[in-house]
Amino acid sequence: MPSGPDPETDLPAGGQRLSRLIARDFRNHAELDLAIGRRFVALVGENGAGKTNLLEAISLFSPGRGLRRADFATMARVGGPGGFAVSLTLARDESEHRLGTGCEPPGYEARASRLCRIDGATVPSPVAFAEFLRIVWLTPDFDGLFRGPAGDRRRFLDRLVLAVDAAHGSRVSAMERALRSRNRLLEERPGDSQWLDAIEREVAELGVAVALARRETVERLDRLIAETRDDAEPFPWASLRLEGDLDDLVAVWPAIEAEDRFRLALRQGRHRDRAAGRTLTGPQTTDLVVRHGPKDVPAATASTGEQKALLIGLVLAHARLVQAMSGIAPVILLDEVAAHLDPRRRTGLFDALEALPGQVWMTGADPALFAELSGRADVVRVADGRIVPPAAP
Repeated sequence: MPSGPDPETDLPAGGQRLSRLIARDFRNHAELDLAIGRRFVALVGENGAGKTNLLEAISLFSPGRGLRRADFATMARVGGPGGFAVSLTLARDESEHRLGTGCEPPGYEARASRLCRIDGATVPSPVAFAEFLRIVWLTPDFDGLFRGPAGDRRRFLDRLVLAVDAAHGSRVSAMERALRSRNRLLEERPGDSQWLDAIEREVAELGVAVALARRETVERLDRLIAETRDDAEPFPWASLRLEGDLDDLVAVWPAIEAEDRFRLALRQGRHRDRAAGRTLTGPQTTDLVVRHGPKDVPAATASTGEQKALLIGLVLAHARLVQAMSGIAPVILLDEVAAHLDPRRRTGLFDALEALPGQVWMTGADPALFAELSGRADVVRVADGRIVPPAAP
């Protein structure tokens, strides 16, 4: 089998790409049918044209609620019938697969529910898409990640894990439900030790499973970065670790022992947690600690530009990890990334993306941002929720 790139798509042999994106009544797009031929896709247009909406449409084919973390029902076009549909055609070698998701308009069922299909067959959830497609993304919402609250980094961490372990989201959701049940029980029936023992057993099992999945991903990513780091690259390398009481437990003890110790901590902390109105120990307190590798300083103390470059380097490393762990080169979604880079780092970004095997979708207001990709990218102009003939970058 040849190992060079396909001359028509610039994809390595065995690589895959999204060859078609169709959206109906999604955000500001009433009817959209976009055919794609190359591995680089640059969506250009004014702010509010609908560029990010297209990235969000693609992101719905990963576990979770997409890159905006929006309620599914709010994605339907204002003024439309109330439902929406998005589909992708995934091309690899000589085969194609059709993935679809959306929801029916209100009134079609008792409540609008998400629909997911693969090649016309209904599947129970978007987790099934992970067999065919992996997606990573970077949006301006991440710009304050290192200086923001621990909860933001925890959500970012769980997104990193989801890209390699599609079942992680259901574990996190189940854990959060169990924690809410415990908090409610502590408030309403604090003396009911039998029920508290039962719910704390569930919290411990789920919490340790979540913590172990996070730990595995962070350790693998940190190791990959350490093995491939280059101080001469325009995007500095990061060092990563997890900080939290449960993270310390799973780092030392086998899973069963960690569950027992976590369950004991929950039992001993009932009075304290009831007074606080929340559970003060567990995976919901984990923080992702990131350091600027070349300078060996906390990421939060780096300059704004250094933090942006560090974040880009981290996402690119994560894309490599996703491929290594899943065997699928992920589709990379970059929203308004190039506009905030100086020319050297912009060139470095395109070179780094070129070295990755997956397809890349980018947005930007100015077509000149993608001039270096001339002849290598499909440049798609977006205006008022419509696709207009592409302009040369």
